[in-house]
Amino acid sequence: MYRITLREALERFGSGSTQRRIMGQRPERIYHVAQATGHLVRFVVFRSFVTSKLVPNDVDVFLVMEDTFDATHLTGEAQLLFDHAAAQAYFGGSVCWLRRLAALGGEQRAIEDWQITRDGSRSGIIEIVLEVP
Repeated sequence: MYRITLREALERFGSGSTQRRIMGQRPERIYHVAQATGHLVRFVVFRSFVTSKLVPNDVDVFLVMEDTFDATHLTGEAQLLFDHAAAQAYFGGSVCWLRRLAALGGEQRAIEDWQITRDGSRSGIIEIVLEVP
């Protein structure tokens, strides 16, 4: 797992083809909406978007939120982001999330579990970290 800033992720994975530039806008938008809740702890992007594929299949995101996070109080885009089906339709990405306390085995283990593919191998995964000024 690589820890990089959003800018670095977009430079690396959101460029190179028209499809990648379009796809790169998706995790960027998801990140900003999740960050605006004030409860985002960790933001992880995985599967085909973080590969060298010229045309990634989609954008897959996993969010770890603070234990105090309550999705029932959200409105607008944030409300859509934390509803899996609505996020897929509106943001064009698969968004899964949980609160820190719900991460069985710890949040690091929960994140690493998203690396495991159907055939048991490991896929690429990046964690977006805050840019240090």
